[in-house]
Amino acid sequence: MQMEVLTAVVQAVHAVGGRMAADCQTADGSRNAVLAGVDSLEHGMHLDPGLIDQMAAQGTAFVLPNVRAACEAGGTVLAGTDSFPRGTVDSEVEWLVRSGLPAEAALGAASWVACSWLRLPGLVEGGLADLVAYDADPTVHAEEQ
Repeated sequence: MQMEVLTAVVQAVHAVGGRMAADCQTADGSRNAVLAGVDSLEHGMHLDPGLIDQMAAQGTAFVLPNVRAACEAGGTVLAGTDSFPRGTVDSEVEWLVRSGLPAEAALGAASWVACSWLRLPGLVEGGLADLVAYDADPTVHAEEQ
């Protein structure tokens, strides 16, 4: 019955144009989320590697474990964290590279690929910035520099 409910919820969210993310910490939860057709699998602890090709085929984005296999299967990999302190996506990009993703794929996971997945404009003139560079640390007041 749980699988039927999960599938029905995913279908209802999709019917109104939404996306469904599942935060999974178990093998059963990860499997059920993939089979129900969620759009994003967060953590995916103990995910059966045999499901990675299905995730790629159905467009399920993957945030965290097994990211190299997901990338190699042609799946979408996104950077993200719910660890403290918040706002450490830059370190997530570094970990994606350490996990074996090409640097371009790791950077994209936190910028243009993430924007596209969220249905936001990517690298377009006048669009949201993916990267901002400063001559000086913008968190330090000018008089302190």
